[in-house]
Amino acid sequence: MKVAVFSTKAYDRKFLSAANSPTQHELVFFEPRLNRDTAILAAGFPAVCVFVHDQVDAPTLELLASRGTRLIVLRCAGFNNVDLQAAADLGITVVRVPAYSPYGVAEHAVGLILSLNRKIHRAYNRVREGNFSLDGLLGFNLHERTVGIIGTGKIGLILGQIMKGFGCELLAYDVYRNPQLEALGGKYVELPELFANSDIISLHCPLTLETHHLINAEAIEQIKSGVMLINTSRGALIDTQAVIEGLKSGKIGYLGVDVYEQESELFFEDLSGEIIQDDIFQRLTTFPNVLITGHQAFFTAEALHNIAETTFANIADVEKGHPCTNEIRAQFSA
Repeated sequence: MKVAVFSTKAYDRKFLSAANSPTQHELVFFEPRLNRDTAILAAGFPAVCVFVHDQVDAPTLELLASRGTRLIVLRCAGFNNVDLQAAADLGITVVRVPAYSPYGVAEHAVGLILSLNRKIHRAYNRVREGNFSLDGLLGFNLHERTVGIIGTGKIGLILGQIMKGFGCELLAYDVYRNPQLEALGGKYVELPELFANSDIISLHCPLTLETHHLINAEAIEQIKSGVMLINTSRGALIDTQAVIEGLKSGKIGYLGVDVYEQESELFFEDLSGEIIQDDIFQRLTTFPNVLITGHQAFFTAEALHNIAETTFANIADVEKGHPCTNEIRAQFSA
């Protein structure tokens, strides 16, 4: 099948090309993101492969459908950037990669926890400047601390396993209980109890209408003072302005995020020579107790290999008319 691959970097080309060998599909790589302006590039392609920040809205889908596209292949898990109802109306099938880096994301969350707690990022810069003072670098033992995990699917479970290894107590919230987490000693509670009793809160849930701005001003009022808040899931789970106020008041003692609700204008690009216009993001970077990474939690060799393999398996299923377990339809929540 002829596939137009948007938002491609060098690593995308490397792993997708390797998984496509021996050549099964004709891949054409485009660096720009897919949107209604760039959709013309996919003219004549029956399949279009996209990533998290491509805009697969109704106007873009209409343009794609009018030029022969019948398959949208997401090389990611999230799909809130796709108008599923419009795709269904146009006869376009949408598939995704539901799980590709649960260990990578969970381990990155732990990396943020350790770095924030022991101020490793600050200590690194101090030592490079010949400053060996320990003032301001005081941390705390993770042992016997309480970790609240919101979302206990594959990633949340792995985080629980790792934190249990540190000797942490586990609280959890999810609409579906995971018996494997309960077997670790994790206790499911309602959000107010989790907020009030957790020393560390880590978010691992999808973005839905119900979880949008899950961490807002009201939630911050309920959290334990000085809490560490970690988000490696979806940026819009957090009301960034409310979190800034929480940081200023000291209610939030630490913030580690790999995602940001307006990240599509920033992440995956080198903006080091430009003036960033997002004042809210820039305010976040001024706090000494905030650590931000640019949506790299998924970014492991294993994950990119899994993404490529699943992407082509999805294409093969659709091409052969087989049922695809990774197809998503309008009744799903992104």
